[in-house]
Amino acid sequence: MIEGIPGWAIAIDYLLGMIMWTLIGRFGMRLFLPEESKFFFSRIFIRLTNPLLKLFAPITPGFLVPALIPLYVAWFFYMVRFYLMPWALGYSVMGMLSFPLEGEIARGIYHLGKMIVN
Repeated sequence: MIEGIPGWAIAIDYLLGMIMWTLIGRFGMRLFLPEESKFFFSRIFIRLTNPLLKLFAPITPGFLVPALIPLYVAWFFYMVRFYLMPWALGYSVMGMLSFPLEGEIARGIYHLGKMIVN
């Protein structure tokens, strides 16, 4: 557990982070695969993110290229995680790797690298 951050805030950040990265993943897959692709992961990403894209449709500009819409929606989740969550927790500034989800992933990669080197 990350010291000084309530468990509920970490859970919310993990949820928002997974949603954000899933949307970014959908955008990345769309660069290489058509929307109608039969690839398993592409279908899963589309099925998971379509409800969010529909939810954000009223505030999505019409001039956006359809492939960019998941990235646009992911930006909202990033903004909530970067600005609203620290504000709600009473922090004035949060530094690099302040997102609990990405911080845990970075620590895991560091420890994995350390085990490989030793």
